[in-house]
Amino acid sequence: MPYTCPKCERELTSESQRHYCAKVSLDSLFKGKSPELILLFDKLLAEVADWPDVLVGTTPNCITFVHRQTFFVIRPMQKVLDLKFYSAEKMEGPPIFKSIATAGRFQNNIRLSNTNELRPQLFSWIRGSYELL
Repeated sequence: MPYTCPKCERELTSESQRHYCAKVSLDSLFKGKSPELILLFDKLLAEVADWPDVLVGTTPNCITFVHRQTFFVIRPMQKVLDLKFYSAEKMEGPPIFKSIATAGRFQNNIRLSNTNELRPQLFSWIRGSYELL
């Protein structure tokens, strides 16, 4: 059962979970962003937020998706969304922007600017991160 921090009202997996404790609205992260980036985020959110036991939180810089651990992060930038997810193996080549080893797994980043770039494989990778963590 999720725990809600009394200070920032963020849903957490447990009372002892470390987190950035500040109230941040989703709207503030998308202030001044293009309607296309907002639509792109909405499509990602609609897919991932419905998975079992997923908690969605906001920090001053990003939106986090937590299952047992944070498995997916969306960071709105000026013209793109930077997506971060994890895998057991190093991922290389487009659309992977970066893949670095961290804590016995790999952190992978992809940058998307419009909904035409959404592919079923991306959701498969994010689901793999959800299952890994």
